[in-house]
Amino acid sequence: MTWLNDSIMRRRGVAQGRTPTLHHLTEALQGKFHYTIGPYSDPVLTIRPGDRVLVDTRDAFEGKVKTEQDLPSKVLTMPFVNPQNGPIMVEGAEKGDVLAVYIERMDPRGPNPRGTCAMIPQFGALSGTSLTALLADDLPEIVRKIDVDENGVYWSKRVTLPYRPHIGTLSCSPEIDSINTLTPDSHGGNMDLPDMGPGSITYLPVRTAGGRLFIGDAHACQGDGEVCGTAVEFQSATTIQVDLIKGWQLEWPRLETETRLMCIGSARPLEDATRIAYKELVLWMEAEFGYDRWDAYMMLSQCGQVRLGNFVDPKYTVGAAIDKKYLAPAAA
Repeated sequence: MTWLNDSIMRRRGVAQGRTPTLHHLTEALQGKFHYTIGPYSDPVLTIRPGDRVLVDTRDAFEGKVKTEQDLPSKVLTMPFVNPQNGPIMVEGAEKGDVLAVYIERMDPRGPNPRGTCAMIPQFGALSGTSLTALLADDLPEIVRKIDVDENGVYWSKRVTLPYRPHIGTLSCSPEIDSINTLTPDSHGGNMDLPDMGPGSITYLPVRTAGGRLFIGDAHACQGDGEVCGTAVEFQSATTIQVDLIKGWQLEWPRLETETRLMCIGSARPLEDATRIAYKELVLWMEAEFGYDRWDAYMMLSQCGQVRLGNFVDPKYTVGAAIDKKYLAPAAA
């Protein structure tokens, strides 16, 4: 991809065109999947900057919801959901650096790939939860199994949805905390941002030696907000390339595509997540693209874009973006 050669990852990463090694993080090599993201789990793989990794991810239910009769409340043990591969260690990564994770491709995994969408009691944007307590009956518990391939997500005889996969959970480890895999925060985590799919680069702040990269929660497709609480969750074969950018201190994750740059914030209430994302974008435009802070602030009021990630988890996620064409240097 031509744009990738001009990306921040390629221009600032330490790999600088080094021939990458391809690693395969199989289920057998992974062994124990993780339900928390933190500095205390044993690494499963060590790579050099620029290396590629084919990751065999499990679905968010770790394969336990096999049929439409397998109700999550019966077959799952909360909070042991959203299993993560990793941690993957990156040589040379230190606190104050950034890991750049380019998602090359995401393929359905297994001989007869199927995704799962479910309505789960006390979970979802339009349901009462422990954080949004209501004196009301739970919504019905429903499981839907959906055939998936690279050509489509076969929701029903009436509707075929586009296959637009993305990674729901991606993060480095926090410095001291171990955070459950359902919760997004400044380390990344369960952001459920549809932009984080093939052709995107996510920039994650490194807060502990080696970076300790976690990845999982593949979605075959998802609308803004993941409103019922689940996307089309599926197990994937996801290929990533990981580079290291030294001395780029980020407070929150960022994302780059061919046409846009984005800052990502996670918080409750939703407007605070949006504030974080826009604040980080203003500061980025000021620090690296020659904008006056208040000029950037006012201009984003005209051309800024907001992408809603998840609207269901313990914290909500918002991406604030700007088209790259507005960041080009001024004509002489």
